[in-house]
Amino acid sequence: MRDFLQQARGLHAELVELRRDLHRHPELSFQEQRTAARAADAVEALGFRTRRGVGGHGVVAELGTGDGPIVALRADMDALPISETNAAEYRSTVDGVMHACGHDAHTAMLIGAARLLADALRDYGLPHGTVRLLFQPAEELSDARNRSGARLMIDDGAMEGVRAIYALHVGPHLPAGKLFTRAGGIMAGSDTFTARILGQASHGARPDQGVDAIVLTAHVVLAAQNAVARTISPMESGVVTIGVIRGGSAENIIADSVSLEGTLRYFDPEVRRQLRAALERALAVADAMGGDHELQIRDGYPPTRNDPEATRIAVEAGRAMLGDDGVWDAHPMMGTEDFAILLTQAPGSLLWLGAAPEDGPRELHRPDMDIDERILATGAAALAACAWKALEEL
Repeated sequence: MRDFLQQARGLHAELVELRRDLHRHPELSFQEQRTAARAADAVEALGFRTRRGVGGHGVVAELGTGDGPIVALRADMDALPISETNAAEYRSTVDGVMHACGHDAHTAMLIGAARLLADALRDYGLPHGTVRLLFQPAEELSDARNRSGARLMIDDGAMEGVRAIYALHVGPHLPAGKLFTRAGGIMAGSDTFTARILGQASHGARPDQGVDAIVLTAHVVLAAQNAVARTISPMESGVVTIGVIRGGSAENIIADSVSLEGTLRYFDPEVRRQLRAALERALAVADAMGGDHELQIRDGYPPTRNDPEATRIAVEAGRAMLGDDGVWDAHPMMGTEDFAILLTQAPGSLLWLGAAPEDGPRELHRPDMDIDERILATGAAALAACAWKALEEL
């Protein structure tokens, strides 16, 4: 297998410039026109056969013999509605929008991998088969029909014929330059829910004449948290988080309703069923205290489950490039990824790439999120190496 890492290091300045340009110009889910155009233009110039407008603003690009196995590499492109607090010269120029999840780096690394593979084809030829690049929109958000970018691209044919698929996610909380992965569940599945606790309004001085929805809600919240501790086996993983509570209209009025918004996280389908049932029981506490409730649960992303064979290929490719200490076992994470939806179409593996800045770890989805840009070359090389080795073995 080629020494992609050494070649990628020669692209460091180009990858940094590209990532910073994307970081300055973030685009929210379903709005990624500029990012998609940059990606498509870049890979077309390298000789990739490119299709634009896939599943919205997605881009599909191919390079190879046209027969044999198809191995896909995916990068997401959308940003988040977060106001950046970093003072870096490449900080976001769009008010209230930033790349707080590293999708700017993902896009830059996939373009870098495209460069490495195009150079390999020119100089030596690729193994038998085709590499397909998926620049995916809308990982962070679903449309009105509950379809994220992965589902939209699938519906538009992006996964047809794919034998294996790989993706990288930067981890600004993880040691820079290290790859992390595992076979099986690596990221959780999620559902979201909205609920209303219904009481009866009255004057604040006469609470006995009403049913206080705020008090009911307090009992529901405690019941929901206790449900996890007393419903789910301590050997399993499950989370109920209530992130939004809205209710009340004045300090001297007993509230007649309170709305809740939250999420359920799980790895096992049985745990998912238990969490949903526990949430229903927690809301029923309001009924028992004289109120009522309404509940709507919206299906989210399934758990991200890495295929064992695809993960073996990724681990061996990574260790050939970085050494045995360069690839570590990943702990399962309760975050979600719509890459899981792509994995329902073909076996594959999600890898995390440590990207903690020199001044200390950061967290995703925060206004000070940033990365050590030296990992861009590592990520580009890792993606190219996964595709190369998969083509060799499939």
